[in-house]
Amino acid sequence: MKMLRFGLFENAQANDSGTATWRHPANERDHFESLDYWVKIARMCEDARLDFLFLADAWGWSEVDGERLPISSEEGLDLPRLDPAIVAAALVAATTRLGLVVTGSTLLEQPYSFARRMATLDHISKGRVGWNVVTTGTAETAVEAFGMPMVAHDKRYDMADDFMEVVYKLWEGCWEPDALERDKAGRYADPAKVHRIEHEGPFFRSRGYGNTSYSPQGTPVLFQAGSSDRGRKFGGTHGECIFLGGSPSKLPDQVRAIRAEAVAAGRSADSVKIMSAFSCVVGATREEAQRKFELILESQRPEVAVASYAMFTGLDLSSYAPDTPMTELHTEMSQTQVQRFAGLTVGDVLKDWHAYGVRGKPVVGTAEDVADAMCELAERADLDGFLLTPVVQPMSTVDFVEQVLPILRERGVAAQDYQGESLRERLVGTPSPVLRDDHPGAAYRAQLAAAR
Repeated sequence: MKMLRFGLFENAQANDSGTATWRHPANERDHFESLDYWVKIARMCEDARLDFLFLADAWGWSEVDGERLPISSEEGLDLPRLDPAIVAAALVAATTRLGLVVTGSTLLEQPYSFARRMATLDHISKGRVGWNVVTTGTAETAVEAFGMPMVAHDKRYDMADDFMEVVYKLWEGCWEPDALERDKAGRYADPAKVHRIEHEGPFFRSRGYGNTSYSPQGTPVLFQAGSSDRGRKFGGTHGECIFLGGSPSKLPDQVRAIRAEAVAAGRSADSVKIMSAFSCVVGATREEAQRKFELILESQRPEVAVASYAMFTGLDLSSYAPDTPMTELHTEMSQTQVQRFAGLTVGDVLKDWHAYGVRGKPVVGTAEDVADAMCELAERADLDGFLLTPVVQPMSTVDFVEQVLPILRERGVAAQDYQGESLRERLVGTPSPVLRDDHPGAAYRAQLAAAR
């Protein structure tokens, strides 16, 4: 069995994943505005030698029929939140090896300014940064805030392809890796190794020079999570680390489909590392774990489910009869959260969403039970690792790193220490910090070499 990689899913807001467990007495994330909270979480991850801390984000919020329900504010469902890039920047100084992954939207960001922000993080972290590429799941409300028209689901991926070409040109094609000489008796940079970019795409235009020099990784490690047909194509083309959620029974087919997309894009099947979202509730006995999980469920109000599901999909499930098949529903927002419930009814989904939200059903049991489930799923689905999605934070992370991770290390499927200096070397397995040669972004670096 292959050596697995591990990251921690976090969100700079009181709740995440469509649930609202902030009332639980062990939950500390309601203090997410405090830097002390984030330093505590990041150092916990680094001490445990988790590969990265993943900071999710969304610009939009929950609305039902154009109105934000009072329960959304009462339960801190979707607002307020913080900018993950600023949180990550603050954590650079508090950590030395931990990878820091931030979410950025190709619909709402401008590629020129975004490229500078990510290159800055990569520089100051010495190559520990990743980018979770999203086309914005909460697009319906986010576009209203930005004063722009709604863009259809698949067209947002076309837009993302264009966005990627701009940032590849800026990260890989503008400043050559050895352009800076810093010779006080000579020159600071070699002008022959600084290049003007020209981009005239269907959605974005950019002409000029990148603000930042070539960073330690060049392009940050690229994460992606879309599981629609168009999302899989985008991930197979650009993604280096794809994370999946939903039903474990569907994972093997999803993994094969993504690896096939990578091959179709001219990459090798193993160039994409695929990780599954994974939640667990750990107890000394199975009975204790089950009681622990029941208390977590009791900590949130059932009414949250309608507003929460609407936040991800734009669909008001309360307006449909409970026996309505989910296959009759359509959205231009996150199709992943509709397709995953194919074969179920609206009533089934509301019950499931209250318990689990975006997450799959957690493994509830002893530490051995959890380790067994992770190993079995990783082998059956050909996974490269797991993205731990806490049910209650930091309790969930403490239980995992103190009870489950040591068992995985004893079994030889979790590394004892960090391997490789950059996030890409450690996570993707590259021999150097930069993109593999078969990645489309590397072509912009290769074009420079060919032109010299």
